[in-house]
Amino acid sequence: MKEGHVGMYVCGPTVYDAPHIGHARSAYAFDVIRRYFAYKGYKVKFVRNVTDVDDKIINKAMQEFKGEDLNIAVKNVSDKYLKAYHDCMGKLGIMQPDREPKATEYIKKMAGFIKVLIQRGTAYQAGGDVYFDVRKANGYGKLSNQSFEMLESGARIASGENKKDPLDFALWKSAKPDEPSWDSPWGKGRPGWHIECSVMSSDILGAEFDIHGGGIDLIFPHHENEIAQSEGAWKKFARYWIHNGLLTINKEKM
Repeated sequence: MKEGHVGMYVCGPTVYDAPHIGHARSAYAFDVIRRYFAYKGYKVKFVRNVTDVDDKIINKAMQEFKGEDLNIAVKNVSDKYLKAYHDCMGKLGIMQPDREPKATEYIKKMAGFIKVLIQRGTAYQAGGDVYFDVRKANGYGKLSNQSFEMLESGARIASGENKKDPLDFALWKSAKPDEPSWDSPWGKGRPGWHIECSVMSSDILGAEFDIHGGGIDLIFPHHENEIAQSEGAWKKFARYWIHNGLLTINKEKM
């Protein structure tokens, strides 16, 4: 977009466990791309996020810090495993990102983003939750090359969900007892997973930027949903998408 510059946003780790070789593969692949752009004379702004609150982190906090205040335990878990991730990637010679935003640092901006989506009619409140209405998305399924008919075949509404359509996804989840939560116009709760990357990438790189990367397993639903909600608030998002393949050991995805 800007002569001589490249803006890259790559989905980083959810820090709930020790890093493994699958994390290293993704980090290495994008490190090579980043270094190549720099080698070719581009000024690269490389952003990799950290998901530091989600169900997996909360579950690990309950196991590792049983009896401790859950808010403190969640922070302890995320700090511990982010440090482990940094240590391991450093030993492999992988460069640190230029910016490494954490989900918990962007809660207020996520709530503001969600308000815009509601105002534009692409999201709706259901109780203390907020969902994105995928039927309002322009060309939903275009990244993963799936039609609504294909997507509907496996879609379900889980117990406790108040969404209108099985394909709709959560932007804001109402608080559960004792879990980490934040104030919002819809009551206490926390953001859904997909919203964080749209908010952090646009805040740091702009509403439209050059490259969005991540593992191939993130194409659907994560990246598909990022496009839908970002285009639901603006007109454009990432110009190019790059996905690294998966590493399989003993028939298990790493």
